Amino acid sequence: MSVDLVAESTHGNLDEQIAQLMQCKPLSESELSTSLGSFLYWLDLVKRIFTHDGILGMVLRMMPMLNRLEAYPVKSPVTICGDIHGQFHDLAELFRIGGKCPDTNYLFMGDYVDRGYYSVETVTLLVALKVRYPQRITILRGNHESRQITQVYGFYDECLRKYGNANVWKTFTDLFDYFPLTALVESEIFCLHGGLSPSVETLDNIRNFDRVQEVPHEGPMCDLLWSDPDDRCGWGISPRGAGYTFGQDISEQFNHANNLKLIARAHQLVMEGYNWAHEQKVVTIFSAPNYCYRCGNMASILEVDDCREHTFIQFEPAPRRGEPDVTRRTPDYFL
Repeated sequence: MSVDLVAESTHGNLDEQIAQLMQCKPLSESELSTSLGSFLYWLDLVKRIFTHDGILGMVLRMMPMLNRLEAYPVKSPVTICGDIHGQFHDLAELFRIGGKCPDTNYLFMGDYVDRGYYSVETVTLLVALKVRYPQRITILRGNHESRQITQVYGFYDECLRKYGNANVWKTFTDLFDYFPLTALVESEIFCLHGGLSPSVETLDNIRNFDRVQEVPHEGPMCDLLWSDPDDRCGWGISPRGAGYTFGQDISEQFNHANNLKLIARAHQLVMEGYNWAHEQKVVTIFSAPNYCYRCGNMASILEVDDCREHTFIQFEPAPRRGEPDVTRRTPDYFL
């Protein structure tokens, strides 16, 4: 049975669960682990969606090329979004401003979990939307879609607090391994969470290594999720302790070699919600307003229309009632 037919058979149940999630009401563990509506079923289905194929897991294991990184193709019009970090009410505001899915096509560039109060609801909703509307929403992996990072910055603790065990956390982190790392909008806009890598000179290079793994501490996969643009030329040592900094000469060379007009990325807090770099060869998009509930920044999304024209839409935090107290303050590694 094809992915489309399998998804069609579960639409009614998914629609109910999406409606529940849109009210910031998490699914119960039993809802996440029973019959066709189970999250374990979603996991298997989304794995097949993310590998562009409807074949069974056994065949996936026999064909490792399907699991390798590639620039996931995306057509315009599409709205490109940056970090969300568990700020569910601001994600709802993003959908209110940008348009509901599937009326609007979306591309999210990672970091759905950690730091915010509602990582479970946020990532569950986005995955549910991906299963329900696989051609309408693309969700890339960020550096926080990682087992190690989520054990430090909040998602693991949130799963324990909301479900009483780590089963849901484990299921999500297993799923994260299958998220694409990069996307290519109309062969012109290269989208990823972090930045460039000295090991990746062309788009063909990114097809040559296995992405289905925990994010490593170094190497090209790590770089694509952790690197940042910089005012200095060349490659530099990242103060984050992972990835690199890269200068305008690097981005210009990469764009020229791959016939690109723009690199769109997330990963960094920018006070206006978006920030141009390298003479508009690189743009940072950040979609979590008042990040960590204290930074005071705007958020933004980038709309790319049928004519491939760009429009930024900025937005402020959604109105909300009192938030729950944070159980412990997590390290700031750069906020």
